[in-house]
Amino acid sequence: MSADGKISSIEHKQIRISGQEDLARVDALRSDSDAVMVGVGTVLADDPGLRVKSDMLQKLRLERGKTENPLRVVADSMARTPPNAKVLGPGCIIAVSQSAPSDRVMGLSSRCKLVRAGSSRVDLYNLMSILYEMGVRRLMVEGGAALNWSLIQSGLVDEIYVYIGGLIIGGAGSPTLVDGSGFIGDFPQLNLIAVKPLDDGVLLKWSVIH
Repeated sequence: MSADGKISSIEHKQIRISGQEDLARVDALRSDSDAVMVGVGTVLADDPGLRVKSDMLQKLRLERGKTENPLRVVADSMARTPPNAKVLGPGCIIAVSQSAPSDRVMGLSSRCKLVRAGSSRVDLYNLMSILYEMGVRRLMVEGGAALNWSLIQSGLVDEIYVYIGGLIIGGAGSPTLVDGSGFIGDFPQLNLIAVKPLDDGVLLKWSVIH
């Protein structure tokens, strides 16, 4: 995020905040994960591939008996993922609700594995159980702000890694690290476990106190 806590601009478009060192760190985290998850808002705004970029890291995964890339998961209650999204293809899972329009679900079903979890919105507890049954033990969440809020609100986050870049974005309507309706009391507490200068910013690692 930026120094003022924003992860995107008022236009909700991707902004380069990280430098090369931090991008390599994120790629290594992906490589060490069983699955990588984003919300559909991130897919619509950024169209991420969510694959491991380093050939060496892909090779190391194969040597450990894993697939080249972790599973790619999209929390998409109403099946809004575009049929040409980069995230789609073998190894992609789209989690939809029971209320997702059948035509959109049919359109995506040939490009990914679809799972239903929840009635009107994706039930994250249910989704975590489904992923666990698929062998996922380490899940990396790459945003966005709405999904981050839902996971933290549900008590489903163990660690939060935040890279703070040396720029100001501003804008009352710009997405922050965690949006949603916000906590009024019982604010989740964090334990700082590491601080590391990186590129032109700083990396903070927190564990969530449950």
